[in-house]
Amino acid sequence: MIKIMFVCHGNICRSTMAEFVMADMVKKAGLDVSVDSSATSYEEIGNGVHYGTLNKLREVGVPVYAHYAKRLTKQDYERSDYIIGMDDMNIRNIKRIVGNDRDGKIYKLLDFTARKGQNIADPWYTGDFDITYKDIKEGCEGLLKYLKNAK
Repeated sequence: MIKIMFVCHGNICRSTMAEFVMADMVKKAGLDVSVDSSATSYEEIGNGVHYGTLNKLREVGVPVYAHYAKRLTKQDYERSDYIIGMDDMNIRNIKRIVGNDRDGKIYKLLDFTARKGQNIADPWYTGDFDITYKDIKEGCEGLLKYLKNAK
């Protein structure tokens, strides 16, 4: 089983959106993939999914299940095949938490698209969950294609 950990700052907007979108995609594709998400900060630990993420996912028909923000750990690096951040700051903070990426597991989500290296904006600040969803969907589609080709 492939294990993916999506990571953002608070684990209530982008990483949870990516978790739910990817979980829906891999289920429909019949792939043996485990999907989770976490934060690089302690700010939102224990809080549920942001209402903007919930509303957007319901609007597009992506199933949402119970999730409470948690922080990324060093052990998550060992347990995961892919640790996927949303922006440059997430990547820096991921590496600060897990240490050196000795196994090459850390990526940005848009690295799996033609927009490699680009960031996904945080809707906590922009208020635009539509753009964030579009970018996350594009990244997850690229990741799904990558996983299928890696089989």
